[in-house]
Amino acid sequence: MAATASISATAAATTTRRGFDHVDTWIFDLDNTLYPASCNLFAQVDRRMSEYIAKAIGVPREHARHLQKAYYRQFGTTLAGLMQVHKLKPGPFLDYVHDIDVSVVPELPELAAAIAALPGRRLIFTNGSRRHAENVASRLGVLHLFEDICDIAALEYVPKPERAAFDQMLKLHGVAPAQSAMFEDMPHNLEVASDMGMTTVLVHSDYIDHPAQLKIRDWRELPGHIHYLTRDLTGFLKTDAAPKDLSITRVR
Repeated sequence: MAATASISATAAATTTRRGFDHVDTWIFDLDNTLYPASCNLFAQVDRRMSEYIAKAIGVPREHARHLQKAYYRQFGTTLAGLMQVHKLKPGPFLDYVHDIDVSVVPELPELAAAIAALPGRRLIFTNGSRRHAENVASRLGVLHLFEDICDIAALEYVPKPERAAFDQMLKLHGVAPAQSAMFEDMPHNLEVASDMGMTTVLVHSDYIDHPAQLKIRDWRELPGHIHYLTRDLTGFLKTDAAPKDLSITRVR
């Protein structure tokens, strides 16, 4: 079947499928992957980052906002910039920015059942803090289903998509990439995962909150580093296949 015009189209198309019979380790990003992006938790985190920077280095809120975004672009995360340029300690920053209201995150018993049914180990792999991951996963009702959380501190503050972050995660948890599947909402965070041999699943939402996700609207085919795309994580886990109306062909 021909490729769909875009991922918003309803016409189905096929994609090369690896299957998941070989997978013994299931790796999940946290934010906007395990919970619906429409919860918009990042709006709270984003605001608190600006507040923290303004107070920590003594600049007006507007300038703090500018630095926040500039460091994100230059260093990959705002935290990395604050550590390198201003020598700020990461712990207080992470504690402050993740002190948010997670009551908007729903309990998802069907997601919990789908994760529980996965054979093998399950890990959360996040650029956020362990505390944040525990708070959110507890709200979802899935925390007890994960063997561990590999957070930004465990990654020695080197974030995804850096290869060093993946190397550290693999080393800490004894993960074999070729026997792993990774679920993530940011396409660029799956590039290294695919290069290492993981099966990759992009969890996409119509709730767009990042420039990298805006480009997905114009895709006519899946990039080679993304093996599956789904808007319904629970449904995907139940069927081991992306819903047909969300499938688009792989780039050749």
